[in-house]
Amino acid sequence: MTTGWTHEEGVPYPMEPGEPWPGWADAGRWLRRAWPSALRSGLLWPAAAALLALTMAAAALTFGRYPLTLQQVLAYPAHLLGLVVLDPAQVALLQRLLVEIRLPRVLAALLTGAALASSGAAFQAVFRNPLVSPDLLGVMAGASAGAAGAMLLDLPWITVQALAFAGGVLAVALGVAIAQIFGGGALVMLVLGGIVSGALFTSLLSLVKVLADPYNQLPAIVVWLMGNLGQAGSAQLAWLALPMGLAVAALCMLGPWLDALAMGDDEARTLGVPVGPLRLGVIALATLLSALTVSLAGMIGWVGLIVPHAARLLTGPRNALLLPTSAFLGAAFLVGADMLARNAFAAEIPIGILTQLLGIPLFLLVLARVRRGWAA
Repeated sequence: MTTGWTHEEGVPYPMEPGEPWPGWADAGRWLRRAWPSALRSGLLWPAAAALLALTMAAAALTFGRYPLTLQQVLAYPAHLLGLVVLDPAQVALLQRLLVEIRLPRVLAALLTGAALASSGAAFQAVFRNPLVSPDLLGVMAGASAGAAGAMLLDLPWITVQALAFAGGVLAVALGVAIAQIFGGGALVMLVLGGIVSGALFTSLLSLVKVLADPYNQLPAIVVWLMGNLGQAGSAQLAWLALPMGLAVAALCMLGPWLDALAMGDDEARTLGVPVGPLRLGVIALATLLSALTVSLAGMIGWVGLIVPHAARLLTGPRNALLLPTSAFLGAAFLVGADMLARNAFAAEIPIGILTQLLGIPLFLLVLARVRRGWAA
């Protein structure tokens, strides 16, 4: 059997079907060639989605109980650069509204939306199922149980966030371990392992609620489980932004390999894709993102299920375009939902409730498309 590599339209693959994977160097060369060629044909949609996210972020800085004009928002950084001179009282007001209150919340919405949407699109690609969401393997249940347990023990808030992250990772690790033990890591066993792990941590969460003080601890747990971007501060964003941004970027870079994986494991292997490491790596990245979003903003559902479908309507099923478009659309969607949650009523609505209310009618629209096939 020939062991060399050839190219078809600039994409390397083994010359003979069933050729063993030659190594990371050739696979990396395939990735470098495939990713730019995939983007050249559809760069418009990721760019448009990025512009939409930036527009929504700028709008979110102006909306609130104390509305600002775009000119006022731009005047503050201009004053810091010495381009304009503002009254000290106005500077103090803009500092309070923009830097201390609104900007951390907008950045948290951008990060959380991008993380949930890209992880949802990645899970849908790995499991080849358009109805998969980031909580498939129990990460949300594990993170919720970890955070609720920390609240039960009255631990500091930073510890609550750390245990939320640890709980999400532990839940997915348990689900993957069950799949490896009983099914060799097959997709069906991964799903079943996630169901078992999610049920376990959901039960632990219920136990924590029973044990919690009904006057102090239980209300805090319930409110946190509804999702709240207002609890994100500058210090938390400073250490969460880098890992979340890198994980989103890594998932987007793996888009061409996920396109190959969508053709089936055997076909992907003939293209030089390391199927097992790729699947586990994507699951690890998506789990990292999902657990970090829960530790940052609590439980926010439906974003990772609905937004990838909206992006797929624009880009088609090609993951090299779908993943970055989903990330930017998810960021824009969550910023818009947060604006609505803050300003629609006299009292703020928890963002998790609002995303569910918005997600239900959108999901009904998605069902009609799913009937025609994922790649329609």
